[in-house]
Amino acid sequence: MESTEEPSTPFGTFTAQSNKLQRQYQALLDKSTPFVLYRWAGTAVGLFIFFIRVFIAQGWYIVAYALGIYLLNLFLAFLQPKFDPSNEAIDNDMEDGAVGSLPTKQDEEFRPFIRRLPEFKFWHSATRAVAISFVCAWFEIFNVPVFWPVLVMYWIMLFVLTMRKQIQHMIKYRYVPFTMGKARYNKNSS
Repeated sequence: MESTEEPSTPFGTFTAQSNKLQRQYQALLDKSTPFVLYRWAGTAVGLFIFFIRVFIAQGWYIVAYALGIYLLNLFLAFLQPKFDPSNEAIDNDMEDGAVGSLPTKQDEEFRPFIRRLPEFKFWHSATRAVAISFVCAWFEIFNVPVFWPVLVMYWIMLFVLTMRKQIQHMIKYRYVPFTMGKARYNKNSS
């Protein structure tokens, strides 16, 4: 697979080493895929350490706010279906009034819930964002003086409004993005 030929230029050496590191990183990601709970626990620990850093240093509130907005954006993409039923409602005939609902007849097609942002990509992006925020919290250039209670209140308002809109969308088009509470069927049941 790998060539035994040494790269002749410094750029070729750099490219070969960066490709090797990318393969090792991807292999590590591939091995971590089945361990959902441990991955999220690691991200939560990293987020906790970041918030401890912000609390002790009494600064870098803009970095924390930007991280919060980014994580909210990722969470919303995680909750949304890949194929938005409201867009399909505009495209399709709306004569029967059952646009975006679950199938009610035997001949209707069942369409499972497919996330716009899969769980693994959500975790990976969130973990990278926490790591980048932690690094930014050590550079004085990112320590912009702000009145942090305003940022907290604004983030809470933004969270409540966007989640209300998302929940209304979920109710209107009758989809549940979580598997908890859904019926599970065995292969043996008829």
